[in-house]
Amino acid sequence: MRIRVREIRGRRARRWIVFGAIAFGSLFLVVGLILTGVSVSFLADAERTSGTVTALEWRRDHDSGTRTKRMSDRRVAYPVVEFVSADGTTHRFRDHTGSNPPSYEEGERVGVLYRADSPEDARIDGFASLWLLPLVFGGIGLLFAGVGTAVALVTRGRPRPTA
Repeated sequence: MRIRVREIRGRRARRWIVFGAIAFGSLFLVVGLILTGVSVSFLADAERTSGTVTALEWRRDHDSGTRTKRMSDRRVAYPVVEFVSADGTTHRFRDHTGSNPPSYEEGERVGVLYRADSPEDARIDGFASLWLLPLVFGGIGLLFAGVGTAVALVTRGRPRPTA
């Protein structure tokens, strides 16, 4: 009797873990799809021009993890780009994607995407600026939802042991 209770509790715990993995993965997949839609929408309306990296804005990247102080306070370079919009106005923006080592150098020419109705909403025309977050969220979501679903399917058809 005691063994049977443990088996039932173990199965229930596994079901909740599998359900949690599928739910977590599905949530991340949805966020990845939403971010992909935002990038696609931005690309559909964006004007293209070129700009120049005028500066690298170094900021501290504060991780909330339990890594050492040295790792959690590393400095990350965000490119500051200046470009001229179609109406001849000069605009300046800091890209949302930073890295260490820097992905760009001061004085480097880069492609710029911006919305004509709001040129302050501009991005560097590059993979990281447009697709990094959708790929990270979608990839993590696919991994968790896929593994959770596979485990659920494999363990579903197993016969239950009799006591």
